Amino acid sequence: MKARGWQYAGKQGVFKLEQPESYSYLYFPLVNEAGMMSSITPNLHGQITSGHNSFLTEPVSAEALHNSKAARNFWIYTEKEGAWSVSGNSAKQNAQQFAEGREYSQVEAGFLWHCVTRKHGMLPLTAETMNFVPVTEDQVELMKVKLTNTGDTPIRFTATAAIPLYGRSADDLRDHRHVTSLLHRIYTSTYGIEVQPSLSFDERGHRVNKVTYSVLGAEDHGKRPSGFFPVNEDFIGEGGALDWPEAVVLNRKAQAGPDVHFEGYEAVGGLRFEEVELAAGESKSYIIAMLITGERISDEEYATKYLSEARFDNLLAQNERYWREKLDTIIFHSGDEEQDLWMRWVTLQPVLRRLYGNSFLPYHDYGRGGRGWRDLWQDCLALMVMEPAEVRYLLLNNYAGVRIDGSNATIIGARPGEFIADRNNIPRVWMDHGAWPLLTTMLYIHQSGDLDFLLQLQTYFRDSFTERSKGRDTSWLPEQGNKLLTGEGDIYEGTILEHILLQNLVPFFNVGEHNNIKLEGADWNDGLDLAPNRGESVAFTAFYASNLLELSDLLLQLKHRSGINTIKLAQEIARLLDSLSHPISYDSTTSKLALLDSYYQSIVPTVSGKFVELSIEDVAQDLKLKAEWMITHLRRNEWVTSQEGYAWFNGYYNNDGERVEGDHPEGVRMTLTGQVFTIMGGVATDEQVDKIHAAVERYLKDERIGYRLNSRFGGVQQNLGRAFGFAFGHKENGAMFSHMTVMYANALYKRGYVQEGYQVLDSIYRLSSDFAVSKMYPGVPEYINERGRGMYTYLTGSASWLLLTQLTEVYGVKGYYGDLLLEPKLMRTQFDAEGAASVETLFAGRTLEVVYHNPQQIDYGQYRIGSVKINGQQADLKMNGMGCLISRELLDVLSEQGNQVIEVLLERIP
Repeated sequence: MKARGWQYAGKQGVFKLEQPESYSYLYFPLVNEAGMMSSITPNLHGQITSGHNSFLTEPVSAEALHNSKAARNFWIYTEKEGAWSVSGNSAKQNAQQFAEGREYSQVEAGFLWHCVTRKHGMLPLTAETMNFVPVTEDQVELMKVKLTNTGDTPIRFTATAAIPLYGRSADDLRDHRHVTSLLHRIYTSTYGIEVQPSLSFDERGHRVNKVTYSVLGAEDHGKRPSGFFPVNEDFIGEGGALDWPEAVVLNRKAQAGPDVHFEGYEAVGGLRFEEVELAAGESKSYIIAMLITGERISDEEYATKYLSEARFDNLLAQNERYWREKLDTIIFHSGDEEQDLWMRWVTLQPVLRRLYGNSFLPYHDYGRGGRGWRDLWQDCLALMVMEPAEVRYLLLNNYAGVRIDGSNATIIGARPGEFIADRNNIPRVWMDHGAWPLLTTMLYIHQSGDLDFLLQLQTYFRDSFTERSKGRDTSWLPEQGNKLLTGEGDIYEGTILEHILLQNLVPFFNVGEHNNIKLEGADWNDGLDLAPNRGESVAFTAFYASNLLELSDLLLQLKHRSGINTIKLAQEIARLLDSLSHPISYDSTTSKLALLDSYYQSIVPTVSGKFVELSIEDVAQDLKLKAEWMITHLRRNEWVTSQEGYAWFNGYYNNDGERVEGDHPEGVRMTLTGQVFTIMGGVATDEQVDKIHAAVERYLKDERIGYRLNSRFGGVQQNLGRAFGFAFGHKENGAMFSHMTVMYANALYKRGYVQEGYQVLDSIYRLSSDFAVSKMYPGVPEYINERGRGMYTYLTGSASWLLLTQLTEVYGVKGYYGDLLLEPKLMRTQFDAEGAASVETLFAGRTLEVVYHNPQQIDYGQYRIGSVKINGQQADLKMNGMGCLISRELLDVLSEQGNQVIEVLLERIP
């Protein structure tokens, strides 16, 4: 691998990067469960917020990180050298950025703290600035600036903290920016400055505001500031700027003391401290707290909680323990220690997605907070193995968002199970949304063995939109609420199994002219949003086909394991199981759509509330018939071959009803998505998988950026989607989009193409961690662009898929209806020098350490499981395909011994 800028320090994932300001777009997340969401850069830029309408600092996009002058800043003024920024964020220091002999700086970061060290260019003075968000119930970010005199003579200086206080909604950044500053009420107190706008101007209306934004500070032993600069224009001075403020550069006297009130100005948390003399070898620290609260605060109370060095250090240690314990729920050990440490950062990412949603980090400037429907289910994949205690509750509540027409709510509330009618009255249906819940639920059932979950009751979401938002029921009124009702006016509840069946049955009938499922508003690729009328998603037709097959098997398992012979479904839904009463020809799109229309008419404005009882075996057979028809249809009609002789599955039809993939005058067109789900779901035969892999290597693999999401289509595709308006090699148009690339690897592993899957995963790791090119901190990005830069770091669903693939496919540690299935697919290079590879993970309420011993260094395909020991005791082998099953009962018997070590000896296949 090429040399990279950052290097790991120790074995906990801490990394260091020298001269970090030499690289643009770097930022790091700082967050807690209380809702404080920060980002920070090597020059202490970034943003601090608790939501879309409550930014303490100015909202920033990625470009603002190096163009805006507003940042967390801390200044030192000396008579000899004048003003100096501990973060390098001054006009003078910026001018020296490309000069010889520039200041030394280094960023060091761990879980979840960020530290910048900078040495003064002219004085023997070193500044160490530590930032983190403590794991308390407060929305607060803490910063400690530690100054050390490394020379042999005293240094006299005056210190000034300067954090601009934006204090309002992100919408006000350009919409009434000045007008909303007139709302500011600025107060000084003993320890700092508070801003409480009188009103909030945002999408909620002009409301009386209670939220307060504060910057408090003290010296290391709690001594308060000597004065304040609360008003930004006074702090910077006429003709000044935040990176060269008059108050610091000319060492002005503080503007105000405690208990002073200002109104109608842009604010800054300008805290002046008394001049001090630092003896040779001596250090002095300053503590700054940046707070968002629901009302005016008692600064004495918060000073006691946060404004001393001892308290800061204790909270930092607590913070490190908290994140280490969370990430210790899954630890990989392989032959590549650096990759194992990189995986710890990947493990963090699903947790960040849960806390940030898809917003509030610089690249994610398009979101208003919260998560989308797909996120609810995909983020649970990782939470299943990291935070399993709440997963059942989350899954159960998620199903309350399903509509009776098979679609789902698109506006998701802050609390589990809270779904809201679309406030813009322009709902959009993503055709893939119904496919994901089963995948996540199956993982839960396999991990837990909790088949009873399928029989739990849950409500359905209801608003005025019907027929997958193609129709409108004007009789529905907002005061009726957002739950489906029966004709008697009661809230209707169906089983989770009914919800799942509905989500997969409706799409089966909702087909376009080529008998594939309609694309509607888009599928997984949000950029394919311009083919709502005649567009079809072949890729997700394959996904739904595999779902129907899996549902058929699940029903039979439910019967076998629970002794249940029948299930109850809503009377209206039964007609979708057409083979049980009035079979139709699946070759006829007209018949399918007619049946679906009759179903739509039967559920408006209410359902009857009556149930039918059906044989599990009959329902399973109906689902199997549908799945097998879809698979045969796809193999027969959607297999394309290029003039060069490469073959693969077409993934889409556009809004003109044209097949998208294959030979084209502007070059071969191919998508990775169309291959992933045909491979993963068993639609592609083994022979076809071989050919698909060859075609992907030919048309989509690029050594510079990895596996592209699609080949070059050429031109803007107004009949397919906005994605093709993006430059090729960026985002959803031909970049290495990590999510689908990881899923491609997962699909290959599932089908036994381990060498091929390993190469795909390895490419993601090597591209992401090659800092010289990717220019990102450890972790997996949303995508890698044409130049190899990692983009949209930290918040990506690909992290959940990567973590899950590594655990369940590579290390082969997974559940099977509650039992533990071990089926390793490790390559020889993934074992350490002693021939061992291991993973620690949660399973069945306990921590397991699974250790694979491969003393002969046998490669995958040539080994099998020879013996298994649990806590040193030999266990009987119960083989299951290429793996072995360990019953949950056996694990329960041994659970009294605490955490369990399972040692697996691999032997050569005779």
